[in-house]
Formats: sequence, C-alpha cells, structure tokens
Amino acid sequence: MIRYHEVIKRFAGRAAVDLMTAQIHRGDVTALLGPNGSGKTTSLKMAAGLIRPDAGTITIGEPPLAAWMASARAALSYLPQRVAFPEALTGGEVVDFYRQLRGLPVERGAHALTFAGLNGAGSRAVATYSGGMVQRLGLAVAVMPEADALLLDEPTAALDPEGLAAFYSLIEKRRRDGSTVFFTSHQVADVERLADRVLVLVKGRLVADFTRAELRRWLDENGVMRIRVARSDEAIDAIRRAGLTASLEDSEIVIKGPARARAAVLEAVRAAGGTIQGLTAESGRLDALYMELVDGASPGDVSQ
Repeated sequence: MIRYHEVIKRFAGRAAVDLMTAQIHRGDVTALLGPNGSGKTTSLKMAAGLIRPDAGTITIGEPPLAAWMASARAALSYLPQRVAFPEALTGGEVVDFYRQLRGLPVERGAHALTFAGLNGAGSRAVATYSGGMVQRLGLAVAVMPEADALLLDEPTAALDPEGLAAFYSLIEKRRRDGSTVFFTSHQVADVERLADRVLVLVKGRLVADFTRAELRRWLDENGVMRIRVARSDEAIDAIRRAGLTASLEDSEIVIKGPARARAAVLEAVRAAGGTIQGLTAESGRLDALYMELVDGASPGDVSQ
C-alpha cells in the first residue's frame, strides 16, 4: 500500500529521515514508534504527499503512484500531529466544510459528528473547545472519507478516556474492514494494543521492523519470574545447574527466560529442598525492547 525506498529528507543539512526503506501492507495496522524528534512526523508527511523526499521514492497503492500525485493522495486521509481549525467556526461547520471538500454525502458528515462525541457542542465555536475535543474533531474529519488508508500522527494526544475508547474501537473496525492504518506514536501502550506491525525509528533511521507474532515471541523469550525462597543461595545454585540464568535482587531470585522454562525452575528449587514463599511472573515488556532499540542495543531476532 505504502512503500518507502531509501528515503532521505534533510532540513538545514540534517537528515530527519535517513535511508528509510519500509512497506506498509494493505489491511495492516502499522505503528511507527520512536522518541520525539526521531523523524516520525516527517515520514508520515512524505507519505501524505505534503513534503517531498530529497532522495529515494515513496509510492502509494497498486499500480504504484508517487505519493505527491493527486491520484495517490485521494486514496489517503491524514491527521496531523497538531490539529487546528478556524476558531470562529462551529464543530458542525468544520465537519460540513471538509465533507463538501471531499464531495461526500450529508450522512457522512452526520456520522463524523457522532464519532466526534462533542456532547452537544457541535453548534458551539471551536474556540470554546478543550484540547481533547479539538483532537476528536480532527479524528472525525480524518475518518469521514473512509479512505483506503488512514495516516494518523500521534492520534491519541490529548484524548480523554472516552476519546481513547472511541479511537480504539475505530481502529478495530478499520482492521475488520481490511483498511490500512499507519500511525505514529511514542506511547508504547498504544502500539502494544493496536499494531499488527511495528516500525521503530531512531534519529531518522529505521532500526527495527517486526510483526505482532515476532513481538509476542520476543516478549515470551524475555519474560521474568521472581521467587522468594528461604535458602536462596542453594536455590540459585540448583536453578543454574538446570541451565537457567538466575540472580538475587532484594531477597528475590530473578529468573529471565520464556514461560515454558518456569516449571523447570520450580522443580529445581523443590529438588534442592527449597520452600517457595512467594512467586510472580510476567512476560517481557515492549517498553524494555523499545529502550534497547533507542539506546542502540541489538533486539535479537525481532529486528529484520
């Protein structure tokens, strides 16, 4: 659906995006994750045809069309990071303006206003809206055309819990309908909940590209089990003899590894005569993987 090939974009001589090659597949919900200033917004704007790369190509659809062509842009709907509307207009007038601009039927505007969930404020001036209300109005405008692909830049910024619930529901519906969603975020929770695929951008460079299945495998392989045992030194020795890695942290034995190894841990402790006084276990964390990537560490077999 969207293809980047060796894309470079510079501002004042600095590479905001540096040799990015990636493909956003039709029907996928793909997240572009990265810290502030990593090039996420620039990448999305180039796909939306708002700015052109200095080198490389970005194409949309089949047959592939250059992203800045009008026919390519017609297949997309874009939500910028900072949403702004004329403050003298009402929410209803904003929606109707964009509805007419897209040549959409009246019912699409009514549907968008319902999605915006402005709680009766559709007839009030935008100047009276909170930041969260403006963000929801922006999302409503973006989803109104039912375009083949949604490009959303930090879509959950400023959303309240009700707005987040509506957004999550929207993404799930788009996934069921086979639509393409490409969104940027630096919020790990949004990515973990929504994405079929995750791209990680750091300092303009794509450092990881992995599917939901690959992410789940990494999270399992990097799980953590914590146990409290009366004779911890003997228990640690027994766990290590079983071929597992264990360390003592604040009176707890910490064992890192996949869930399938946990039964062997318990068996080793019991065989050594240990009595387990407490136990917790959890999968690996996406935020830990993210920080590894940002810090330049290798993510193992997740990175492609």
